[in-house]
Amino acid sequence: MSIPPVPAHGRRIGLALGGGGARGYAHIGVIEVLSEHGFDVVAVAGSSMGALVGGLYAAGQLEPYTAWVRSIGQREVLRLLDPKLRGPGAIGADKVMARVGELIGDARMEDLPIPMTAVATDLLSRRAVWFQQGLLRHAIRASIALPPAITPVMIHGRLLSDGGLMDPVPIAPIASAPADLIVAVSLNGLRGNGLAAPVRQQSVDRLLVGLSRKRQRAAGGASGAPDEPAATMDPADAVSARDEQGRPDVDALLEDLPPGLRKIDAVNLSMEAVCAQLTRYRLAGLPPDLLIEVPVDACGTLEFHRAEEMIALGRECAREALAHSGLGT
Repeated sequence: MSIPPVPAHGRRIGLALGGGGARGYAHIGVIEVLSEHGFDVVAVAGSSMGALVGGLYAAGQLEPYTAWVRSIGQREVLRLLDPKLRGPGAIGADKVMARVGELIGDARMEDLPIPMTAVATDLLSRRAVWFQQGLLRHAIRASIALPPAITPVMIHGRLLSDGGLMDPVPIAPIASAPADLIVAVSLNGLRGNGLAAPVRQQSVDRLLVGLSRKRQRAAGGASGAPDEPAATMDPADAVSARDEQGRPDVDALLEDLPPGLRKIDAVNLSMEAVCAQLTRYRLAGLPPDLLIEVPVDACGTLEFHRAEEMIALGRECAREALAHSGLGT
């Protein structure tokens, strides 16, 4: 049974925007659709790119920022990312923040038209930090410091990094907002039903025991089993090489890595796996009234040249979520 349409007086929402690198451009499309459906954002909280987009929105500067990111190509994105050869991060992000600073200037969070919370992580105390006062650009810079890509910052003696490390979709900061609904946007969604069952991989020892038994059956051993066609043999049967002691060469089980896989790619994929699990845990503990999910594989974390595509995807995900919940009618 669908949820009845929300009356006009019930369209005040608190908006929680999650982190996820370049997928964060999807937040722009989500905000556009929510506005088109008459929702009034009365509070916003964000981690990482959610803090950047949410901060610009709260400051009334999201439209010029959107026009800018839609106009830049891959080459200019690489220049703006400001690569660093040394230091605790591969990207300085100074040029990006300079452009953001042009839009928001010295806007202070306590003076924004829409109350805003930017979430960062204190790497030394291992705690989440909520920015609700002070310069908005400082809060955004702290929240977007995604390791190992973007360098962390020091503010008031705290070594601050990406808010998604502690709270990928920050609902708690807006839980007490004067809103009728809490809407959360996760950039760590999975395609399909969103559930991923654990994959059970055989240990090497069990694999080799199974391989030995299968070969015995194929050779018509003591079990008297008929020969097994080669086409249906277990892939583990590829382990036929042996080392100097005559033991099976376990390394033969290993496959080639994906072509072009870089160190930063491996780290980003690892971070995304952790953040996806943490997101599900957080949302289970404090579920929103409406969850809009953007697939984690929609684009790479640093593919910031795909703004137009991600904005369109955000619009699509928002429309689908609203239609499914009945809130879009």
